[in-house]
Amino acid sequence: MTVGERIKARRLLRGWSVRYAASRAGISHATWSRIERGQQAADNRFVLADIAAALECSSSELVGVSVPAADREAVAALVAVHGIRQALVDIDLRERADRPAPPVAELTRTLELIDALRRACDYAGAGRILPDFLRAAHAAAAGPERPAALRVLCEAAFHASGVVRNLGHPAEAWLGAERSREAAEAADDPILLGFAAYARACAASACGSYQRCLTLASAAIDDLRPHLAGRGALETLGILHLVCADAGRGLKRLDDSRGWSTEAAALAGRTGESDEMGLFFGPTNVNIWRVAIEVDGGEPGRALEIAGETNPAVIDAGCRQVFYYADAARALSQIKGKEREAVRYLLTAERIAPQHLHASRLAQETTRALLERSGGMQLRGLCERMGVA
Repeated sequence: MTVGERIKARRLLRGWSVRYAASRAGISHATWSRIERGQQAADNRFVLADIAAALECSSSELVGVSVPAADREAVAALVAVHGIRQALVDIDLRERADRPAPPVAELTRTLELIDALRRACDYAGAGRILPDFLRAAHAAAAGPERPAALRVLCEAAFHASGVVRNLGHPAEAWLGAERSREAAEAADDPILLGFAAYARACAASACGSYQRCLTLASAAIDDLRPHLAGRGALETLGILHLVCADAGRGLKRLDDSRGWSTEAAALAGRTGESDEMGLFFGPTNVNIWRVAIEVDGGEPGRALEIAGETNPAVIDAGCRQVFYYADAARALSQIKGKEREAVRYLLTAERIAPQHLHASRLAQETTRALLERSGGMQLRGLCERMGVA
């Protein structure tokens, strides 16, 4: 069942007309109708969130992302979500662990491996390690190396949140972000608290709760400002501004969104291309975020202008490069005559991070829309690999 078919089924279940449902979402009935009939791709996060809110469900319920069985690693990544979820439920800092505490030095080495897998968008690889690692970090947090172990636990829960969020599980992403926050609070570290707030805001955004996202990120900005001398503080502050810019666009606060983007760019001018705390904050990542914000805000031409000014190879991490190519492809797909270029960008994204692209609902919708408007062996092969009919 396509996204449009799920939207129609939920609307009919409530006995609503297209006009009434569209009025609840604050979009035109023509747009709603085109999405239902599959004539317009549902690859705009903000529009999909509005439709989900109107139908009183989550965006993820409308998406129902399926991964082609041929992509074994993508399937393995989705299977790993269950183990990560269980581990996140288990690691309550108010309760003692039922296992001995491993040395923090050993945990730190494994955390570096998890981060490397995350950077490469190898969600299956990270997913195999994270459940046991989260429990081990939880045990260490009750041992003699508690301060260092809490930092490890905070970062591990942050990574777990990002992995499950990118696999289409926003509720589990929120749980991971909450565990990250709990560890940061126990460590009494203001920069870690801002770091965890970023994870919470991203999880809220993935649930379509843009106001909650904005509230969390803006509060974290205020809390972090007195501590900017600390390592990673400027990078964390900058990424929180980008989250605010994204949420502001989702709330149709265009001027505010651009203001936050401008502040993020100014901070990036101070930090340069930084890899502190694995945030990849800097001028390049600011532009990658801006591409996504503009295309979701209905400005594909502006998104392509920014993309043209950006070299994603500056960031040595597939997890950011894949967003650049996939979002630029979405922008290209919305401009007549740019279909072949959109396919080329999608193929590049697939080469960089196949697990990510194959599990991405936005990429699936873009590919489906391109298939209806154009052809070619490359596009048909991509559709087959992504399970798009």
